[in-house]
Parts: sequence; structure tokens; C-alpha cells
Amino acid sequence: MKPKEIRAMSLEEIAQRIRTEEEELRQLRFQHAVAQLENPMQLRNKRRLIARLKTIYNEKLREAQQASASE
Repeated sequence: MKPKEIRAMSLEEIAQRIRTEEEELRQLRFQHAVAQLENPMQLRNKRRLIARLKTIYNEKLREAQQASASE
């Protein structure tokens, strides 16, 4: 998912996506511990996606707080 696509989402959508991606990461880690993953790069890509989601979520949250504080 590209940053442009994430920025088009609302705060609630991003928060929900973070929760689902973190759950998927937990499942991938479990699969990796129990058996060999077909593609171990999935772990890295999932971690990076979660970081990207959290970064943009915090940016939007700060923007919303600054907008409400300046009013």
C-alpha cells in the first residue's frame, strides 16, 4: 500500500487497518516459528507497512489536533 493511498483514508480506517495488519503479522510470526514460511520477506514487508500506517496515522492525528487548537 502506497503512502498516497493511506493518506486518502480516514483516521478510523487507518486505525482499523493497523489492527488487522498487526494481527496478520502475529500469525506470520507464529507460522515462521512453527514451520518454514514460503516467503520470509512477508514479515519485513508487513512490519514496514505497519510502520508506514502508524506514521501517517500520527501525522493526521497531529494535524487534526492543531486544527482544533487553532480554532
